[in-house]
Amino acid sequence: MIPVDLYDEIQINRSKSKRAAVENLKVTCNHPLVPSGAGNLAYQAASLLLARKGILDPVHIHIRKRIPVGGGLGGGSSDAAAVLKGLDRLFRLGLKRREILSLAASLGADVPFFIDARPARARGIGELLRPLPFFPRLWMVILYPGFPLSTRWVYRHSHFTKLTKDIENTSINLSLRDSERLERLLVNDLEKVAMRRYPRIAFLKQRLIQEGAAGALMSGSGSSVFGVFSSRRLAREAFQSLRKEGVEAYLVRSLS
Repeated sequence: MIPVDLYDEIQINRSKSKRAAVENLKVTCNHPLVPSGAGNLAYQAASLLLARKGILDPVHIHIRKRIPVGGGLGGGSSDAAAVLKGLDRLFRLGLKRREILSLAASLGADVPFFIDARPARARGIGELLRPLPFFPRLWMVILYPGFPLSTRWVYRHSHFTKLTKDIENTSINLSLRDSERLERLLVNDLEKVAMRRYPRIAFLKQRLIQEGAAGALMSGSGSSVFGVFSSRRLAREAFQSLRKEGVEAYLVRSLS
């Protein structure tokens, strides 16, 4: 799992005026597809932490979305992690790392990764993380097909029982000059399921290759795809070309 510099913005405000407990948390968002109540993972994160620490001060959280909704890019998970870290700082709770990771894992398999947001191997269901001591900077273009994809639907129609291996028997030997080696690393078992129903995903993946990507893959459970480029220049040229075609594109780099 690798973090990139595409992010949402989250503003957290507190008030010291006490109200009824049922009104002490409000979450809003500028995107119409993002729920404002308990269906929002950021809301769940805030509710869990406030209840755990007995905090009754009213809190208002506003999310400004930049990460495509339902794109398989961890937008909801990263928002939840940011809320846990933000509330810890705002209320000066002094949470231990073990405690905040435990809270994160109870919210979703991807949330613990975004607490540190460093390149890492993920095992279990994704919550067992081992940071990678070194990972090269990668320039990528992310394409969003314009529609969200239900993670639940993708998993329900996939025919495998385990997401990760019990042991690590692979090495991440990344070479952007060896497309065959890169292709062996870029594997997503959920991709075929998504592409059968949504050919647009396969089309965008192919466009990235045509624009010079060394390799391309669907992100997570979709619907976004990303292409890895050997240089910033090539990534920017592909980004500009695809944007001219009206494709929703994002030029990003990996973070270490």
